[in-house]
Amino acid sequence: MDPSYDGAMSRRLADVARKVGVSEATVSRVLNDKPGVSEQTRAAVLSALDVLGYERPTKLRGERARLVGLVLPELQNPIFPAFAEVVGGALAQQGYTPVLCTQTAGGITEAEYVDLLLTQQVSGIVFAGGLYAQRSASHEHYGRLDRLNLPVVLINASIDELPFPRVSCDDEVAVEQALTHLTSLGHTRIGLVLGPVDHVPSERKLNAARTLGARLGIEVPDRWVARSAYSLESGQASATRLLREGVTAIACASDPLALGAIRAARRAGLRVPEDVSIVGYDDSAFMNCTEPPLTTVRQPIDAMGRAAIDLLVQQIAGSGTAADELLFEPELVVRGSTAPAPAELPSAILAAH
Repeated sequence: MDPSYDGAMSRRLADVARKVGVSEATVSRVLNDKPGVSEQTRAAVLSALDVLGYERPTKLRGERARLVGLVLPELQNPIFPAFAEVVGGALAQQGYTPVLCTQTAGGITEAEYVDLLLTQQVSGIVFAGGLYAQRSASHEHYGRLDRLNLPVVLINASIDELPFPRVSCDDEVAVEQALTHLTSLGHTRIGLVLGPVDHVPSERKLNAARTLGARLGIEVPDRWVARSAYSLESGQASATRLLREGVTAIACASDPLALGAIRAARRAGLRVPEDVSIVGYDDSAFMNCTEPPLTTVRQPIDAMGRAAIDLLVQQIAGSGTAADELLFEPELVVRGSTAPAPAELPSAILAAH
């Protein structure tokens, strides 16, 4: 019997028996693969297990469907549709079909999507931008996947406790590229717009910024670090606060945050890049079409997405895959949103500072 049935077996037997209209003893015989049950009843019991969201015992699962779950936090940030396109194409080449699961505010949670995917007997799951990166979030659904030995790959940094392979863009290198570029332009008052305090990629970016700042002789004080919810509106609010602190450049943890920072600068009466320089992160779609075109740090999403599927397929095939992190190096793309630091603080900054 699958270990996941321990403890709640009696309730599950009752639920399934009620659903099918048979006795709990009959359900038990099916789950234990015992004789004396018609094929029609056996099929009905197994179907009820799937519908109710209970895992089948291992010996009754049969061959998993050639489906792979792709769980994304949103589609508004263009980086996630880009990952979906790469991952979907790589899966198709391997003979698998992606099942796209996208979260919305107040909608199905990541854990609930895991339940749904398990009922579909997916061969594995790829997560991008999920709760695995937040220390204070619930990680029980990941533990469940680990106990079931389901192949899983995480895209971008996660908490260390999770035993899954990870494919990540190197956050330290990304920050080094952005800050080295800004300091080469004469900026010393550089603000950061990052994700939540417990967000692992943001932790890495902040630590890297402070290490590099110490080496370059520039400050990265707490008042120049703003936390955000990874949306354009959140970027605007965060950047507005940083501009009041007198920064002349802002490095952001995503492109939508950077677009919000540009809007904040303009609403404060500042020009980008003459008064304030802005750097994004991702190089998602159309960032070369913004006004001004956005300087950003490009994630190698094609290589990362393909590597994630290679790791997943290796697990599906039964090859042991270590729970290591595969780091990919980003690339600074210089466009029109950065320029030399102003000789003196603009009057709009001075007025707010």
